[in-house]
Amino acid sequence: MTTGALASLINGVVDGNPDIVLTGFAKIEEAAEGQLTFIANPKYAHFIESTKASAILVSKEFNHPNPNAVTLLRVEDPYATLAELLRAIQDSMPAKRGIESPCFIAEGVEIPDDAYIGAFAYIGKGAVIGKGSQIYPQTFIGDGVAVGEKCILYAGVKVYAGCRIGDRCILHSGVVIGGDGFGFAPNPQGGYDKLPQTGIVVLENDVEIGANTTVDRATFGCTRIGRGTKLDNLIMVAHNVEIGEDNVFAAQSGVAGSTKIGNRNRVGGQVGFSGHINVGDNNEFGAQSGIPGDVGNGERLMGYPAVDVRKFARNTVYINRLKELFDELNRKR
Repeated sequence: MTTGALASLINGVVDGNPDIVLTGFAKIEEAAEGQLTFIANPKYAHFIESTKASAILVSKEFNHPNPNAVTLLRVEDPYATLAELLRAIQDSMPAKRGIESPCFIAEGVEIPDDAYIGAFAYIGKGAVIGKGSQIYPQTFIGDGVAVGEKCILYAGVKVYAGCRIGDRCILHSGVVIGGDGFGFAPNPQGGYDKLPQTGIVVLENDVEIGANTTVDRATFGCTRIGRGTKLDNLIMVAHNVEIGEDNVFAAQSGVAGSTKIGNRNRVGGQVGFSGHINVGDNNEFGAQSGIPGDVGNGERLMGYPAVDVRKFARNTVYINRLKELFDELNRKR
């Protein structure tokens, strides 16, 4: 596709040659002739001088001292536009369908004509598989599980009995949905007796869960992940947790039991939430923060225990100066 034709599709403006033929995408520092790349962060602008890309998606406000270095496609939001283009390409690829052999499908389970069941998959009694869903090889779907429409469960996903997965959910390899919550009661002998976990997990529509992330079933009721929430790889969500809509969690974060988290929160890597706390909406949590208590709305927190990011930055400066402050104090004694 030429840059001019592409610009008309994405409501962009060509700043340069409209007749360049584009054949693929690449990172700006690795792109070759014929490839399209993008700049969403100004710190990458210097690559314009060295990139071999034939065209670059940039914002309409983007300025560069050498505007003729490469053809630019100016759009409102280059990152969002790139995502739209990649989705269009992905959607144009033929979806897998049909039932591979060998696999086990319990008697009475109906598989839609446009669904895909990979080899060595197991689908238990009473399970429901929605239209257009793709169950990749070696995936386990327990008894009574409901999988919505147009879901993708990649190889090796395990969904324990009774759990519910909404429409258009994506579960990457190694995800475990509905494992037992960590519930044990001390006994008189000094050991621990297991507390049966009788609830389920509910994933609402458009949830995506990264590789090797686990979401535990509830002791009673359900552990719930709200519509549009995205969990990265290697995340642990404990029993009876409720996470609202459109949250994003980076890798290695964890949420302890019975914690409730609202909507549109952004959680950095390795953030830990204590159990039985309430977190509101529209908060940001810096990487490696520890959240021991309730959090309101619209806060930006970092550190352990987490404090406002500006206070955290000041405290860091003070800590870095401790030695010279003590040296000065000792000189005055």
